[in-house]
Amino acid sequence: MGEAVNSNSNMPGLSTNPSTIGASLIPVINKLQDILATSGAELSDISMPQVAVVGSQSSGKSSVLEALVGRDFLPRGCDICTRRPLVLMLENRPKSDDDSREWGEFRHLPGRRFYDFSQIRREIQAETEREAGSNKGVSDNQIRLKISSPNVLNMTLIDLPGITKVPVGDQPSDIEARIRKMIMAHINNENCIILAVSPANSDLATSDALQMAKLADPTGSRTVGVITKLDIMDRGTNACNFLLGRVVPLKLGYVGVVNRCQEDINKNRSIQEALAYEERFFREHPVYNGVSDRCGIPQLAKKLNQILEQHIRKDLPRLKAVLNSRLRAVMKELQTYGEVLESKAEQGAILLDILRRYSDDFSAMVDGKSTDMSTKELCGGARIHYFFQSMFVKPLEEMDPCENLTDDDIGYAIKNSSGLRNVLFVPEVPFEVLVRRQIALLSDPCHQCLRIVYDELIKISKACESTGLQRFPTLRRWLNEVVRKCLDDAAKPADIMIRNLIEMEMDYINSSHPRFIGGNKAVELAVQQMRSSQERVETERVSTPERSQVSQTVAAKSVVNGVPKQGNQPQSNNERPAVAGGSSSTRTWGISSLFGSRASSVGSSANGSTAETLNEVEQISASIQLKEPPSILRPLEMSENEATEIVVTKLLVQSYFDIVRKNIQDLVPKAIMHFLVNNTKRNLHNTLIQTLYREDLFEELLQEYDDIVGKRKHAQEMLRVLRQAVKTLAEVGSDVESQHRTSSPGAGASAESSKFPETNQWNGSSYLSTSSKPRARKLLYSEEPSLFISSNGGHKY
Repeated sequence: MGEAVNSNSNMPGLSTNPSTIGASLIPVINKLQDILATSGAELSDISMPQVAVVGSQSSGKSSVLEALVGRDFLPRGCDICTRRPLVLMLENRPKSDDDSREWGEFRHLPGRRFYDFSQIRREIQAETEREAGSNKGVSDNQIRLKISSPNVLNMTLIDLPGITKVPVGDQPSDIEARIRKMIMAHINNENCIILAVSPANSDLATSDALQMAKLADPTGSRTVGVITKLDIMDRGTNACNFLLGRVVPLKLGYVGVVNRCQEDINKNRSIQEALAYEERFFREHPVYNGVSDRCGIPQLAKKLNQILEQHIRKDLPRLKAVLNSRLRAVMKELQTYGEVLESKAEQGAILLDILRRYSDDFSAMVDGKSTDMSTKELCGGARIHYFFQSMFVKPLEEMDPCENLTDDDIGYAIKNSSGLRNVLFVPEVPFEVLVRRQIALLSDPCHQCLRIVYDELIKISKACESTGLQRFPTLRRWLNEVVRKCLDDAAKPADIMIRNLIEMEMDYINSSHPRFIGGNKAVELAVQQMRSSQERVETERVSTPERSQVSQTVAAKSVVNGVPKQGNQPQSNNERPAVAGGSSSTRTWGISSLFGSRASSVGSSANGSTAETLNEVEQISASIQLKEPPSILRPLEMSENEATEIVVTKLLVQSYFDIVRKNIQDLVPKAIMHFLVNNTKRNLHNTLIQTLYREDLFEELLQEYDDIVGKRKHAQEMLRVLRQAVKTLAEVGSDVESQHRTSSPGAGASAESSKFPETNQWNGSSYLSTSSKPRARKLLYSEEPSLFISSNGGHKY
């Protein structure tokens, strides 16, 4: 066994110079992962080519990984041991380095190197318990471990928790579903090579690892099968059919390995001893000796290294595109945060630029010249124009000139204006009173229009806050206050002007206006309207003659000499019938009856005294009582003349209100535009400069949000990381192109490709031929020196 150990001192049975395999690209990916890992979770979604190790609990995953590293460093036990994904980056370091020792370094402990691999095991256990607890819990937060050694091949492996069935400890009841979900999240990535580990002492057709690999990789184009524990199969059986892919075919084939048994682990037998035993087992086995290119940890290491190298080469264009896209996005984000301002000159320049751009953006939005013009809704000046036309002019146009003004209101106004006299002509006073009252109704919508435009200008000012202004909360607050005060100052004269316009129209009623209907025309139209109404009434009377005859009879009985009768009352003693041929005075208003009674009494009783006569008169007078007038007096039925007067007044009010309405519809928008909108546009920039551009205010105004400062620092760090990553890939791309130009194309490549017996014979199909891109196949053959693996584990170029 000692000879075996000495012959494999470089790496578990590998060649004498393993650094040449995968030396160009895999270290670059490892370096990229280191670079991107410094950014935390921000760039973790950028997928990198890597190998994920999948298997059920106790399938031998840990033994395979330790054999690939050549050191015993993973936690062991009969229960679940891997409870967090372990990202294992293997870095081949040339032996010529001053420090040729092997060491490990954790991402969560940067700068601290572990030369004792038992300490690495303890740190993995401690970090696992810190995140997942100490009682068999699991977590999907990764542990990143880098191992640098001259005895490993460059590759990146992810050790995933083993698939379990029964929850133990504080594991939840759905532990199997959680672990499967965690595994699928890794192996669903198209850049992930799946290393499906299955024990040989179980049925391969029911392997959990192969089952999950088939779900993520239905074609089997990125799955490598590993069959462990070949040495403990039942005697007389072997896994040759499995290794040759006759049971579950995989395009990348299978590799069989022999693990250390628990007794070897308990007795602290080294991995080198186990590898020597494995090499001797396959060499001496009568079946496995014929498929030695598919057996052993050295073959597995070289296969994974080569597949990963080829996969990285194919993935380089995508990776470059993703990194460049992220780089542009971060640069754009960083521009929104602006530069750090230190000197007064820089502060003054940025403040002046912000104020100028703000004023320009405000004017552009009002005038409809903004570069950020919306295509989904009205904005800026278009909204103000819409307010004028649809929310001011149109409602006024639809307004009734006699709104809230009834015929009774007009009739009372006419009677009240006549005072003690009867109305001879249509009076001017009620017309002026009524028309002033109607004009006053226009005041409220005019002031509402001013308020709406004011609010819209406030919205425009908010929309003009550029991204550069967002980082300065104090400047933003002060600027909003200055703009609001500027609008307030501009709205005051606009409000006064609107009020003056209404008062001007109310103060002087211009009855000589050329569009005013005038009194004569109004009377003529009123008479025509009355005649039309009377004709309609007569038409209705003709259509109902019986009802008309009854009404005429009632009217004739109720009116005598133009005076209404007081019903069928009996005649009093003093109201005697008139004598035929008597005086006419005795037949009018009942007065003759009153004086006739007095004359007869004088003639019949000449000796009566005056006291008796006065007493009789007092008795008659006492029988007449006047009613108390009510608090509100209303006239009796409206006469025809009064109805005509109401119609005339209404026509005059309508005519003059139309004139005033046209004036208001035209002048109010002009007043608002002149005093509020245009004056604000013209004076905004100067007002901002005079108020805010003061050197003593620079420090206060340009104070940034704390989160903006933090975001800028984070973006700067991201930019640094991405630039470093892009630069690293650019250097690799240059090397690859240089190698491609110096390589021999055509037949040379075909000749070299025939030297890959292992590659071309995996499961009877070429791995290289699975690529659908001719360019990718050309790179795979011509950009790297051709390699073939001999049956004794050596390699040639």
